Amino acid sequence: QVQLVESGGGLVRAGGSLTLSCAISGSIFSINAMGWYRQAPGKQRELVAAFTGRGNTTYTDSVKGRFTVSRDSAKNTVYLQMNSLKPEDTAVYYCAGGEGPYLEPGFVHYWGQGTQVTVSS
Repeated sequence: QVQLVESGGGLVRAGGSLTLSCAISGSIFSINAMGWYRQAPGKQRELVAAFTGRGNTTYTDSVKGRFTVSRDSAKNTVYLQMNSLKPEDTAVYYCAGGEGPYLEPGFVHYWGQGTQVTVSS
């Protein structure tokens, strides 16, 4: 079993920054890909940023240059640094883990409970 616990969401003004954290516990060795999804009201859940099983990073186009995914292996924690936030970034953000090499939809095996990020204009 793997547990993912997010923290760091909140309310921020447009142009501001937030950092999300995801603490990982349990059968950590089973996870190869890690990252973040988000789901805005009325929209499908989308992959925002992730580490692939080979350690490469991938970002959805709308956050490139603004968001950075990072990890601290010693703390078993994955982060999402979000800068220059926009109202359209408002969503519930989910930490996600996969046992395969990628974290695309359909390949996520573990989910966190989600944390709300709200960006006001």
